[in-house]
Amino acid sequence: MNTNTENVVQYPNPKNMRKLVLGLLIAALIAILGFRSFTIVEAGHRGVVIQLGAVQPNVLEEGLHFKIPFIQKVIPVEVRVQKAESSQVSASRDLQTVTTTLAVNYHLDGTTVNNMYQKVGLEYRARIVDPAISESLKAVTAQYTAEDLISKRSEVSAKVKEVLADKLGVYNMVLDEINITEFKFSEEFDRAIEQKQIAEQQALKSKLDLERIKIEKEQEITRAQAQAEALRLQKQEVTAELIQLREIEAQLKAIEKWDGKLPNVTGGAAPFINVGQ
Repeated sequence: MNTNTENVVQYPNPKNMRKLVLGLLIAALIAILGFRSFTIVEAGHRGVVIQLGAVQPNVLEEGLHFKIPFIQKVIPVEVRVQKAESSQVSASRDLQTVTTTLAVNYHLDGTTVNNMYQKVGLEYRARIVDPAISESLKAVTAQYTAEDLISKRSEVSAKVKEVLADKLGVYNMVLDEINITEFKFSEEFDRAIEQKQIAEQQALKSKLDLERIKIEKEQEITRAQAQAEALRLQKQEVTAELIQLREIEAQLKAIEKWDGKLPNVTGGAAPFINVGQ
């Protein structure tokens, strides 16, 4: 008796397969939606919310936030202090060419970055900051001569800061500080300044020499006047008794020096000393 064994192959139920694929798709969609429903705003930034192309009035702070998937997106905008350094060529009031190196520190106002993004975008340095620096610097340097720019640097810096702060404030930017690191002029102007300084030094030296000569002359005049006054006073005090006293003093000095010998001379008389007097 022969027994025939047949192998039966069972295929999965198409309905079950569709359910499985559909479940996987739903799970993947939920995962994607869950992942895209949250955003993180990094430290030193603010989030500008864009909903279907329109900038929203709310600004996201640092941290984790919910957003509507596929409808909203968040643009991170940095609000840290930023530095813009540039070299600007301008003209002074006396029409000297001045090259100024200026360093500017500024930051965006975190509460109004949405307005700035809506009006300017993320290219705010090239569109706003750099042109504002150049315009402010040229406006201020035109009010001073080249020499004043050197001698009144702190005043110039304060005025540039004031003008620049107003220009950046229109776009909700805050100016922190500016530093003028260098004023550079033409070679001809530098030589003229050097020659002027040399002339001023020479003039100062001549003035000091003149004052010294004047003082020395006044001192000589004072000494001469003092001597003349002394002689005048001495002359007023000369009397007959003083003359007689001086003669006696002279004769006494001669007696003290005499050795008792008469001088050996030919002709003439021996010197007579009036001792009696």
